[in-house]
Amino acid sequence: GAEESTLMSYFSKNQIQALKPKITFNTLRDLQCPVLESNELQGKPEESCGTEELFEWLGAVLNQVSLDNKSSSFLSTYSCPEPNTVVEKAFLCTITGFIIPEKIIQILEQLCCYFDEPKLAYWLTLTVHGFADSPVSWRESEHGFHKGGENLYNFVIFRNLDYWLQMAVGTNDDCPP
Repeated sequence: GAEESTLMSYFSKNQIQALKPKITFNTLRDLQCPVLESNELQGKPEESCGTEELFEWLGAVLNQVSLDNKSSSFLSTYSCPEPNTVVEKAFLCTITGFIIPEKIIQILEQLCCYFDEPKLAYWLTLTVHGFADSPVSWRESEHGFHKGGENLYNFVIFRNLDYWLQMAVGTNDDCPP
């Protein structure tokens, strides 16, 4: 009522406006991807990669680090973990902005529907980064920010709808129970 009217006039008077999240799409071609098995969290030598290797690989892909391990590269000699396979096309959608938890759940549910029809993909992933300078990290816990401000989680969803959940927090934060 009256409070909402006062708040709206405050925003318009101070030229404050709501911003919509920015959405970008990229198609990655001939991408080396680790081979994953939903029931092998640690991976098996020469059969599948584990969660830690995947997490590191995802960071490289999301930051567009070259995975070709050329000795002439001054930026990175990182390569995709073994065993891996080359995927002809991979899609990367990035949404930047403030996104409420209900919207993240909706996106996750839509991603799970991807496997309703036969697909060539064995797995897909959803990574959610919190803001490094956020006052809250998990639930009502204060966010400890000294160096990196890490505050993220990652779902890896497999064709059989098994999933892995990976979380990363800064050194001064606790993971949620």
